Amino acid sequence: MLFIAVDDLRVQLGCYGDPIAQTPHIDKLAQRSMLFERAYCQQALCNPSRTSVMTGCYPNALQIWDLPTHFRQLYPDIVTLPQFFQAHGYFTQNIGKIYHNYRQTLRNDPQSWSTPAVHDWGAHSNDWFVSGEPFGLKSISKGPAVQKVDVADEAYLDGRIAADAVLAIRERAAQKQPFFLAVGFWKPHLPFNAPKPYWDKYDPDQIRAHLDQLPKSDAPQIAFHPYGEIRSYTDIPKTGDISAEQNLVLNHGYYAAISFLDAQIGKVLHELQRQGLAENTIVVLWSDHGFHLGEHDLWCKTSNFELDTRVPLLIAPPAAANAGQKTTALTELVDLYPTLVDLCELPIPTALQGKSLRPILADPTATVRDAALSQHPRPAYFKNKPEVLGYSLRTDRFRYNEWRDFESGQVVAQELYDHESDPQESRNLASAKAYQSDCATLAKSLAQRLQTIAPVRRMSMSSKPQAPQ
Repeated sequence: MLFIAVDDLRVQLGCYGDPIAQTPHIDKLAQRSMLFERAYCQQALCNPSRTSVMTGCYPNALQIWDLPTHFRQLYPDIVTLPQFFQAHGYFTQNIGKIYHNYRQTLRNDPQSWSTPAVHDWGAHSNDWFVSGEPFGLKSISKGPAVQKVDVADEAYLDGRIAADAVLAIRERAAQKQPFFLAVGFWKPHLPFNAPKPYWDKYDPDQIRAHLDQLPKSDAPQIAFHPYGEIRSYTDIPKTGDISAEQNLVLNHGYYAAISFLDAQIGKVLHELQRQGLAENTIVVLWSDHGFHLGEHDLWCKTSNFELDTRVPLLIAPPAAANAGQKTTALTELVDLYPTLVDLCELPIPTALQGKSLRPILADPTATVRDAALSQHPRPAYFKNKPEVLGYSLRTDRFRYNEWRDFESGQVVAQELYDHESDPQESRNLASAKAYQSDCATLAKSLAQRLQTIAPVRRMSMSSKPQAPQ
């Protein structure tokens, strides 16, 4: 198993139809994968999203909605995805960012890995090439949000992650033990820095033309946020709008970071092929959440809009009958745990809250759910007792968002977007007379869905942990 995680990557890839993105290596992987057109994260924030993927449980079930709370503090015996594979004879290894990487009392999750993790801990703002010295764990003040320097790939962390992943694949090829190699890249997360050649791949005028079409939104105020993450960088204003010229540079930087990421993934996939492992290795590529780049007058993540919740997801089983196909089936990242267990012919733990996507891998027209569920709290980031929780239900046609007071459960705001007529989610139809029946139906569906998410109980190391109560 080659389990590739990336950070803050929305579906801005050639294989997803982006006309500007230059991502030849990911596109090549897509040619032997099932590409999931409508995959959604459970929460558009690193820690809750990754924790959900790695435990197979929803943020509500785990009661984890912030960055600092480590799941082992609440569930010391829960069985993670790599831990499950380890218990079934796999060598598990972590290179790069798989779990949350910073500001937690506990570091990573040693129980998940057969060998200590590397390149897994530190602040994103430290990934800079400064005065000839590459990234280290020594803190530096946040600098500008972009950097364009003519240096080798290994000057940045993702270049070194790729190099170490190549070495790990060589080591695994020399062993007979099955492996679960988790490679977590830090880009395209801020800061948008990449070696100069990756910037040079893009024509700023082509990007500028794209920026003339950014959608707005008439959503309720609670749907938005002040995008404090990007404002913490020195070249971004602390208040007010980001200028058109800054917007162009930031979007250029995001594209450059994506192409840099793509090149590193290419190195890892090439080595897998070179070592003769590609024919019997499942390859998975996923992002923890999407990202805003000025759309809806928003930057970064932490919303329930499509741009934040929708993620790229590629699954490439060996010799797949449907390689290179796409599916529009609604899927969630919480489905990854049961899917990968199922593909390896292992018994699916009963406590997992996702659904195996194996039927879709066999038939891209199949479905396993009729709606995808995401959520996000207000305030975001650092407070694990929210004041308001926003839930989002994405169906074939609609996105329905409902913001509830955390204590009382009272609905304080609603959003409804019709993707048939408004795929950019710019017109909130929650109060439109013509959509009241749809709104009521979706509100009922959301309430029923939330009732199915039971709190997590402790899980044993057996292949069939206790079910949630």
